Parts: sequence; C-alpha cells; structure tokens
Amino acid sequence: MKKRVFIIVLDSLGAGEMPDAPLFGDFDCHTLKRISASPEFRFDSMKKMGMGNIDGQDFLPREDKPLAAVCRLAERSMGKDTTIGHWEISGVVSPAPMPTYPQGFPKEIIDEFVKQTGREILCNMPYSGTEVIKDYGEEHIKTGKLIVYTSADSVFQIAAHEEYVPLEELYGYCRTARKILCGKHAVGRVIARPFVGTPGNFTRTANRHDFSLEPPKKTLLDTLKEAGKTVYAVGKINDIFAGCGVTEKVYTHGNTEGLKISLEALDRDFEGLCFINLVDFDMLYGHRQDINGYARAFAEFDAWLPKFTEKMRDGDILFITADHGCDPGDSHTDHTREYTPLLVYGKGIAPVNLGTRAGFCDIAATAAEYLGISYRGDGSSFLREIAAPTAEETALCAAALASHERAYAPYSKFKVGAALLTADGKIYSGCNIENASLTPTVCAERTALFKAVSEGAREFRMLAVCSGENEPDAAFPPCGVCRQALSEFCGSDMPVLILKNAREFRRTTLGELLPQSFTAEYMR
Repeated sequence: MKKRVFIIVLDSLGAGEMPDAPLFGDFDCHTLKRISASPEFRFDSMKKMGMGNIDGQDFLPREDKPLAAVCRLAERSMGKDTTIGHWEISGVVSPAPMPTYPQGFPKEIIDEFVKQTGREILCNMPYSGTEVIKDYGEEHIKTGKLIVYTSADSVFQIAAHEEYVPLEELYGYCRTARKILCGKHAVGRVIARPFVGTPGNFTRTANRHDFSLEPPKKTLLDTLKEAGKTVYAVGKINDIFAGCGVTEKVYTHGNTEGLKISLEALDRDFEGLCFINLVDFDMLYGHRQDINGYARAFAEFDAWLPKFTEKMRDGDILFITADHGCDPGDSHTDHTREYTPLLVYGKGIAPVNLGTRAGFCDIAATAAEYLGISYRGDGSSFLREIAAPTAEETALCAAALASHERAYAPYSKFKVGAALLTADGKIYSGCNIENASLTPTVCAERTALFKAVSEGAREFRMLAVCSGENEPDAAFPPCGVCRQALSEFCGSDMPVLILKNAREFRRTTLGELLPQSFTAEYMR
C-alpha cells in the first residue's frame, strides 16, 4: 500500500489570538470567529470533522463523534507571514523575524535596484495592494516607473501594468530584486503584482508570482525528495520554498482551481506528499477586510471537502491547517498573530483531541514518521497519539481489561491488569495479587511477565496496562520495579499501551518509561 500525505493550507485561517499577539501589533484578532458571524458562513463538513472541538473555538458547535483528530497549533517562529509559516509547517522554526520596512526601503537598496533595472520607482512605502495601483497606476503608465511598495510583512512588491510591462519583464525585475535583497535585507518574498485596466478602474490579475528566500535548512520536502518520493506542490507552494524539495508543481489561479487540482491529485499514482495552498482566503478577503467574501470562500471549501475525503485511499492522510491569521474584521489589513487549527483525517486516524501543541513543525514530524522518513526537523511527531488501534492492540487491551477485573486488591482497592504479547503472537495476562503483609504483593505486569517466561517465552512485542478502580479515566504506568523486570527481556523500543478506559489508551515505549534501566551489559 502506497502512503500519501496531503497538506491543505487554508491560507490565513487563524484560530484565535496568541498570547504574544500585542508584540506583533495585533489585538482582538480571531479570523475564524470573525467569519463565523457572517451569513455566508457554512460549517457542515468541518463540524463533522471536529473543528468546533478545537481549543478556543467555543463559538462553534461541538461534534460528539468527530471524524478527524484535532488540535490547535501555536506558532514558534517569530513572525506571522506566509514564508516562515509554511517553513514551520515543513519542519523549520525561524527564531528571528525577517526584516520589515515600515518607513520604506533604504536608499542603498532602491538605488541599486534602479541601477540594475534601468527603471525609476514610485511609492516605496507600506501600502494596500489595491490602493497603491489606484494612487500610482496612472503615473506608472505615463512615466514607465515601477511601483515598489511593502506591507507589515517582510515583502518587496513590484506592481506594473501588464500592457506596459510584459509579465516576463516584470518577473525579471523581481529576480533582480531578489538578488539585491540579501544579508540583513533578506526579505521573505519579492512579489510580482501585475495589474490591468484604465485609471480609476485598475484591477490586479491572477499572474502574481512570488520569489522567496530558500529555507535556511533542510525541510520535510527536501528529505522526501532525497528519499525518492514525490513532492507535488499545488498553488504557490513552489514559490514559497523557492523550488527547494519540489519534484512536481502546478500553479493555480484561485481557490476554485486549487480545489479542482487537489481533487485530481487523488487520482495520481505517487508515494509522498501533496502540499496545497489556497491563497484566496488571504489575498482576496483577509487583506481586503472582506468578511463575507472570506466566509463564502470557507463555505466553498466546506462543500468541496466531502468530495475529497470520499476519494481518499486507505493509505492517505489529510492535514488541514493554516500558516497564520488575517482577521478581515480587525483594525488593520495585515496578517495577524494567531493560533492555527489542525484537522487530521484518514482511515487509520483516531478522532482524538490533542489540545494545544507548540509548533506548526509537528505536522512535518508526523507526516515524516508516517511516510517512513527519519526527518523530524524542529518538531515532535504525534503519530502515535492519533493512530487508530490495530487488531493486535485491540486484542491486547481486551486481555488487560479482563485481567483488571480478576485482580485481587482488597487492601489498596487499586486493581491492575496487564497483558504481554510475545514475538510469536501469544498473549499472557496477569493481575495484581495483594497480601495483608504487603511485601508478598505482586504487580500485574510482573505476574504476566513471569507467567510467560515460566512457559518458555523470551521475546516480547507489546505490553498493555489497565489500572485503577472507580476512576474511568485513570491511566497509570507500571511501577519502577515492573519496568526494571521488563527491561530484562524487552527492548527499550517495545510499545507500551496505558489504558484510560475500554476505548482509549496512550502509546509510549519501555525506553520512555525507563530511560536509564540497569541491564545485563553493566554486569560484564
């Protein structure tokens, strides 16, 4: 079975203000909450997935039986822009912010740009993309000067009329700017912003093109490509990563086309990653403070989602997330420093709630582990926490639960059941057996282990432990003595299942429970 991971980025769909948002100039921002108040908002498919169960989304209805694993992610990188948001999703945390230019670009940068392009420039200030062509478009046409502007993000943007500056020429100017903007002036993106129309009626076209910095170190994409797996980039993903790690790419002109191509990607025969960005949320609605338009775009995605999930194969996993916020109803038009939502769906995924996790980079670590790649980047995999129980795990848990009922614990009232799976597939179970003298008391884990060893078993593959009484959500690991006894016969990587109840358990390993066990090698 070929394994495939699909990551869909709903560009700028923030899930609530992060604690450090004021440091980024953001107050009272919550992109998802803002659009949920719109009459255009539709939430049927995402509700079933469990988006309303995510931390901080109390304004949305909860789902009792969600289809997906969910959580809220806190950005670790020091920024709120597209580039470092996507880098972090791919495993790279940016500890320092990229340079921004609230007063415009310094003279030495502009002078060098003019010298190398042979064109003078207009504006050189932070500006709205739609307003800048309204205010400078006519002068641009008359003089041939390029419109250069920035925003609160780390961007150098060049706007030019397509009829007066052909696209390839504009892209060439952007490449020139990309080479100039290095070192301390290494902005995240140089962006071509072509437009058409006449004075008073200028409109931006879909021929935008981003020229990004290369990631500072290896990403999930690079690692997958090196391993011979596919990295299929849809939308502006190839631009964001400056082509690094991408094996195939397709550009899109808006969300509708992006959704169509994403659906078609399911019919492709590949193993690896399909990385998708849906930019309209951010570009057309977030920055333009269009709450209803943003809500309509969300409704379009919500209506499309079942078509995608119905076509998914057994080996497919879908991650739905965002790269930052862009609240369309706050006090400014820039990105917002927000948590992002994460939904993980697939036939092998358990619908658990992981709460709030630190780092978009956990997505890369989890995807890499699922695809059999050693890469973890700056993140930690949560695959063990969301993987649905296997047949072996289910059987072992049932045996531990049955042993729990047989426990003899009249003094502590603390029943424990354990079940141990041998290398040849046999299950040995045991319960704790107490004694009034306490010293002769034996734990469930050792009862199961000694029973198995006494019958000739020497190699074990998995342990399940069920403990507690009258505590339905109790989940206690083996005691130190049992861990030491297990380490005599079991490797540190042996899985250990710690049961909360008949349906839920936490996965760990013996090595994590006993990181420095005393083994036979110390006796030599």
